[in-house]
Amino acid sequence: MLYTGSTTEAVQVQNLAFSANYSDPFLIDWVKYHGNPVLVPPPSIYKKDFRDPTTAWLTSEGKWRITIGSKRDKTGISLVYDTKDFINYEMLEGELHAVSGTGMWECVDFFPVSKTEGKGLDTSINGPEVKHVVKVSLDDDRHDYYALGTYYEKNGSWIPDLPEIDVGIGIRYDYGIFYASKTFYDQNKNRRVLWGWIGEGDSEAADMEKGWASLQSIPRTILFDNKTGTNLLQWPVEEIESLRLNDTEFEKVAVKAGSVVPLDVGPGSQLDIIAEFEIDKEALKKATGSNITFSCQTGGGAAKSGALGPFGILVLADESLSEQTPLYFYIAKDSDGDLKTFFCTDLSRSSKAPDVDKQIFGSYVPVLKEENLSLRVLVDHSIVESFAQGGRSVITSRIYPTEAINGASKVFLFNNATETCVTASVKIWQMDSAFIRPYSDDDDDKDDDDRKSSAPCFLLCPINYMCHVSLVFTSYITFQNLFGGSQG
Repeated sequence: MLYTGSTTEAVQVQNLAFSANYSDPFLIDWVKYHGNPVLVPPPSIYKKDFRDPTTAWLTSEGKWRITIGSKRDKTGISLVYDTKDFINYEMLEGELHAVSGTGMWECVDFFPVSKTEGKGLDTSINGPEVKHVVKVSLDDDRHDYYALGTYYEKNGSWIPDLPEIDVGIGIRYDYGIFYASKTFYDQNKNRRVLWGWIGEGDSEAADMEKGWASLQSIPRTILFDNKTGTNLLQWPVEEIESLRLNDTEFEKVAVKAGSVVPLDVGPGSQLDIIAEFEIDKEALKKATGSNITFSCQTGGGAAKSGALGPFGILVLADESLSEQTPLYFYIAKDSDGDLKTFFCTDLSRSSKAPDVDKQIFGSYVPVLKEENLSLRVLVDHSIVESFAQGGRSVITSRIYPTEAINGASKVFLFNNATETCVTASVKIWQMDSAFIRPYSDDDDDKDDDDRKSSAPCFLLCPINYMCHVSLVFTSYITFQNLFGGSQG
């Protein structure tokens, strides 16, 4: 395992550790290499700008290759190193990639995605049927960006498919609170899994009072979106579905312009929601175009009516709607008649508490011809993760209602458009709380059938960043998301 450390002179260095017990499925105990550090910043790099090694991948020459985030002036860069033993390294000339004006690159991730198959790939896979993803966490704005492109093994460089949506200036993993993410390859299920750090949106005093702050997102699978060719598709791992309880289905619900429709699903604090919206096609044709450029952040939120939006779902809402969190689509039509769809989350009325973040999140989401608008929402008390268009766009929010909690939390459909009716089909599951039990060595005595039928084990780590550590080998990790708990 490679990990970033800091010397007594505050120099960021890369260190090496070995598992103390390779038969331990959780790899709990580690031994540091006596010769640490194994990598120090090169002369051209500032001592505090050299961190977060990626998972290593194998080159055709049999060497292992890693990349490490850094910057030169305001240009974000990713340095490349080859090694045979993870102790001695050769730095390649140039960088994997660099983008001016993006600042320090943290938590760099680099991995292949298949253009033809709906499964994840081992990090070392390369070839004509593969695109490579470069993902960075920008220290300047605390968001995670990615881009698709072509990797050239010979010189260790990567070129984006579309420079206008290059890393750090284009597409984000998540348009809400989501940072310092990393992926790993799960060879048992042939999937690439993403985890990210979800911070808080309340005050430091509130964090101190509750005794904890921040957590990891629900794990997400990642696939190449071969319909757009420019996006990744993120989706909650299938293990989440094992927590589903009773479901309620609403077919073809007509949501008229200016209306709110309650959905009777019981308590609304632990839910898995799948929804699809059909728009009146005649209304799309008749709507008047505009030269005004729309954005979720400046568009006035869910309360601001437009011809073709906003419309969607209200979650964590109380009966009187004094607290509500709208997750919605807004269709903008320009003066040439072209349509552009936005996916947004409005926190401005999410809580009566005065000391919580109440931003409006969101961005443009590609919607292809003949596609209906689709949405999946995971509600877990103070966390809402929303996936639009099969995961092309994702928004994670932290919400701190004072009244819309537990049994008082409701779900509604709404349509605040002025010129279109929306037809919604919705399926909502109540979600169970995951049973968490400590791992015991006694579990090793159970046979496979017993282990499969028992509750999942968890190792909870109180860490702010998960990306400062990279496994240099492939390992299998068993996990299941946590629902329930104290406001989180």
